[in-house]
Amino acid sequence: MNRTSLRDVGLYLRGRLIKRLTQLASARDRTPPVVPAPIPEVIRGVRTPQALSRLLEGRSNPEREFAVARYFRALGIPFTAHRFETGEGKGENFTVDLGAGDRVLLLAAHHDAVPRSPGANDNAAAVGLLLNLIERLAASPPTKLRVRFLFTAAEESAYLGARQYVLGANTAELAGVLSLELCGIGDSIVIWDVAEQTPFLGTVGAALEGLGLRRDAGYHTVGRIPMFGSDHRAFAPLGIPAYGFTLVPSGNAEALRQFVFSPVRSALRHMIRRPVPFDTYHTPRDRGDTLEPAALALALRALEAVIVEAA
Repeated sequence: MNRTSLRDVGLYLRGRLIKRLTQLASARDRTPPVVPAPIPEVIRGVRTPQALSRLLEGRSNPEREFAVARYFRALGIPFTAHRFETGEGKGENFTVDLGAGDRVLLLAAHHDAVPRSPGANDNAAAVGLLLNLIERLAASPPTKLRVRFLFTAAEESAYLGARQYVLGANTAELAGVLSLELCGIGDSIVIWDVAEQTPFLGTVGAALEGLGLRRDAGYHTVGRIPMFGSDHRAFAPLGIPAYGFTLVPSGNAEALRQFVFSPVRSALRHMIRRPVPFDTYHTPRDRGDTLEPAALALALRALEAVIVEAA
């Protein structure tokens, strides 16, 4: 068995473990289900990141996938669909490219959610951010940088959609990847899975500092997180600078550090108690009314600043 297949088996087993823990934790939760907003209503309404998160909130994964494609078609946004089916699962990724040039900055957000979770912060908020950013960037796209918006399926199955995407992508053109996760709650940005300093990491840091955010205060860079992951991990083994992009409450910094960097404790707390924003993560309580407009505004400003700095 080659290295890639061993890695895929490991990811599959990890995904099964987390899914089982999620099912056990959610089984005790009596939060009523979310009634999804009508898709045409969301498309016709205001298109702030929080409003656009309603496009996905409370829907099944096939419905979430359909909603993203319907949104693009309704607004006349050119997109490419990448359908896949493997023994691990199936789904459809979507990409939208804006700008021009040889270098590509890839911003990713998965559109799926775990069963029984409305999936607002994980990960409808991130999808809403990218949809809003597409509309803003289309008015004045960069001339020396292409920005690729990647919306993946089956991220909750050990990044399956992203792993399938990289198989057919020209990864040599990628200057860097940011994968958006849990972007709707908090006042501090975390760039995570940072193994070493890279030019792209320098670009991200310069962009955030240009907004007045100070390192280890307004934003943080941290190493590999044992119990959690996201789509950027499909790109990193190929030598591409790829990181997670998340917002957290600065007041919970120490509790979050202990939680995410202690795998055993994380597994136990998954069943008992978790700090914000992980208190609603993968649960029926991950609802739109927990999202914070200020957090989404900060995330949007940061992403726009990264695009300007990268260009």
